[in-house]
Amino acid sequence: MIASLSGTVAASTNDRLILQVGGVGFEIRVTPSTRAEIGGAGTEAMLHTHLHVREDALEFYGFPTAGDRDLFRLLLTASGIGPKVAMAVMGALTADEIRRAVVTEDAVALTVVPGIGMRSAQKLILELRPKLAGAEADVMGGAALSRVREALEGLGYAAAEIHQVVGSLPADAPIEENLRMALKALGKR
Repeated sequence: MIASLSGTVAASTNDRLILQVGGVGFEIRVTPSTRAEIGGAGTEAMLHTHLHVREDALEFYGFPTAGDRDLFRLLLTASGIGPKVAMAVMGALTADEIRRAVVTEDAVALTVVPGIGMRSAQKLILELRPKLAGAEADVMGGAALSRVREALEGLGYAAAEIHQVVGSLPADAPIEENLRMALKALGKR
């Protein structure tokens, strides 16, 4: 297995780049944010990679950190999630947002990903939550923000509005303060 590749970027598009390593050009699929972070042709780059083997192709997927690569691999363990959908998830949400959505069972947050509806998001959460049980402590304020989300749902606010407002709240603030700030933000709309 090839864990990482370091070299010079020869060319790039929105979702791939060609990395020259020892005279060999490796085509690596990346998220748009990773490509923007690395830069254009001529820049030196190091990517943590996942080699996906199919019957008809070998494809590299590249990530700026080993943690991002490991999260990508975790997404692949869910049924119905292939590398393209996993890359769409990684491209639409940050690693912390993905973990928070799974741990707090926020299916709405995952539905912003093209190709993932409410049912798929709930299924993804059901399959990944036990595997991310250790990450629950890392997701600061997950339970508190989840309670704020539930309170806003009970008041009849739309899921999309709730997701946008709760995402901007500080995770370490008390529930009451976060609820007050959320109601204030929703009142301005």
